[in-house]
Amino acid sequence: MALYKTLTISSKTKVFIWKIEETIEELQQGVTLTENNSARLNSMKSDLHQKGFLSIRHLLKEIDLTDADLIYDEFGKPHLNNNRFISITHSFNFTAIIYSTETEVGIDIEKQRDKILKIAHKFTPIEEYKTIANHDALISKLTIVWGAKESLYKIYGKKKLLFLHHIYVADFKFEEAKTTGEIRFDGETTSYAVEFLEFEGFTCVFAY
Repeated sequence: MALYKTLTISSKTKVFIWKIEETIEELQQGVTLTENNSARLNSMKSDLHQKGFLSIRHLLKEIDLTDADLIYDEFGKPHLNNNRFISITHSFNFTAIIYSTETEVGIDIEKQRDKILKIAHKFTPIEEYKTIANHDALISKLTIVWGAKESLYKIYGKKKLLFLHHIYVADFKFEEAKTTGEIRFDGETTSYAVEFLEFEGFTCVFAY
């Protein structure tokens, strides 16, 4: 089984990344699903979605949790009991979770693609990126900003946030692999640490 990477943020917060290389049958081994989630799995049309769903359950085993420990609220945000926090992401052949026993967390994996240039104006002031002449660097930076905002959106966990108007990501240097983000909504500002890494044409960003 393909646990790809483990990142220790602190003694109470960790990130686990899975690279999907197995068949559905292989991923079903050692995984027990609730009746509801078994129905969810069977309703998925795409093999890739089924594999992503199952590989997440293997990542849960890394922190001694099972499928039954996950509870989803009306907004689709996953929760754990006993003051524990989790966030989940899936993109193509990678899945990941961030788990913490001390703070709210969010995570996102994105494939680095040119199409982000077409939607960039919807989630960030694109004029701020005019100085980046290198095409690959621009794709990379925009993907990190999108992933950071997605991670913060997942922490907030409700549908009213707008990426462009309510979620802010401080400028950063690639080599530092971290920045900060803020959610500014309903007269309140909440700040978070943001970290990122790139691998095999993908970007993983997480916030806490």
